Amino acid sequence: MDDDLVSIEVLDESGTGVDVKHLARLSRFVMDQMRVHPLAELCIKAVDESTIAQLNEQWMEKEGPTDVLAFPMDELRPGLVTEEPEEGVLGDLVLCPAVAERQGEAAGHGTLAELELLTTHGILHLLGYDHAEPDEHKEMFGLQDRLLADWRATA
Repeated sequence: MDDDLVSIEVLDESGTGVDVKHLARLSRFVMDQMRVHPLAELCIKAVDESTIAQLNEQWMEKEGPTDVLAFPMDELRPGLVTEEPEEGVLGDLVLCPAVAERQGEAAGHGTLAELELLTTHGILHLLGYDHAEPDEHKEMFGLQDRLLADWRATA
């Protein structure tokens, strides 16, 4: 893997052939745009439906498979203009490509675009963004849309 991606680990344990280098590059792009320290660590694991269903029940107390789970670690936040971003462990994301495939088909944009969306969404959750309240939802999804548009313009 490229030297500039060493702080981002992407593992495909789903058996679906996820493009781990693509998701690592996207993650680096999103983290850079959000001014996360370049050495902040992120681990993304793609898993099958039974594995994510088990994690969803264990950690979220919800039944069945889901698309993405975010497990923040050091509570890193985006760097502000006047402050240096912190180094540390951003956290872990668990993605389910099988769920992403169904959602991508339903949305009309395919599996890769859905995995990009879920990865970006998960990183924003790791950075403390949420969408429970209407104003939070507007901010988080607006930011997610902008990051994905910028990514696709450069990719």
